[in-house]
Amino acid sequence: MRVSSDWKDYECLDAGNGEKLERWGEVIFRRPEPQAMWPIDKDASWNKVDGFYHRSDKGGGYWDFKTKLKDSWTISYKDLTFKVSPTNFKHTGLFPEQAANWDFMMDKIRKANRPIKVLNLFAYTGGATMACSKAGAVEVVHLDAAKGMVEWAKENMHLCNLDDHRIRFIVDDCLKFVEREARRGNKYDAIVMDPPSYGRGPNGEVWKFEQNLYNLINSCMKILSDKPLFFLINSYTTGISSTVLYNILKTTMEPKYKGSIDAGEIGLPITRNNLVLPCGIYGRWEENE
Repeated sequence: MRVSSDWKDYECLDAGNGEKLERWGEVIFRRPEPQAMWPIDKDASWNKVDGFYHRSDKGGGYWDFKTKLKDSWTISYKDLTFKVSPTNFKHTGLFPEQAANWDFMMDKIRKANRPIKVLNLFAYTGGATMACSKAGAVEVVHLDAAKGMVEWAKENMHLCNLDDHRIRFIVDDCLKFVEREARRGNKYDAIVMDPPSYGRGPNGEVWKFEQNLYNLINSCMKILSDKPLFFLINSYTTGISSTVLYNILKTTMEPKYKGSIDAGEIGLPITRNNLVLPCGIYGRWEENE
């Protein structure tokens, strides 16, 4: 389990009974958390919240704000700063557990001692994009099918003071873009992706994790440089084991590039009881140092 324990502006205060209590800077949120299946005795802090996301029986849900909040505010992780804003689909625009992956990528890029070009697929609001660029990547290509998320990522670029860095923002279908890059002969030294369980591209292209992931990774192999630095897959798809990601990398990356493969869970420490909240899985290949 890779745990993000270096946060100061974010904290998972408590979790249990299918919910989690979190601090985002000065703001306290209460949100559903299916992974928190264990029972807890909820104390008074669970009612002293600024926002409470109620899940609807019919799917989706809604925010119940107890405090009048700004539309957005910022939180920082080390030397990165991100915009946070509660969205109507429960999320805030940032997944704090991803800091475990950011640390890995930043460390690899800083120690590479050579120019590193990164491709970030299903890039959302750009946590990984900013981490790689801040660490010194000579170029990061940030790609997502949702225009709104790409605009949010541009705001994060400004907040991280990366305007003078080379970051290309692209709204496109990931597989189509990768296939075009292969035809153009463009290469990348590192690839990171966070594919959803299900999604649609800007022109209605259908993405299904179980059906399309292997094909995408195979296509990505064609645009890797001769000496890649890392290949990182993150997933929140229910029912998929990290061993699946390990096996895919074992049968694609290792035969061609050797290197090392690691896979497992990422999580967040829970302040109240020192448990860890599991938040997703990762699989990563890396060049041997």
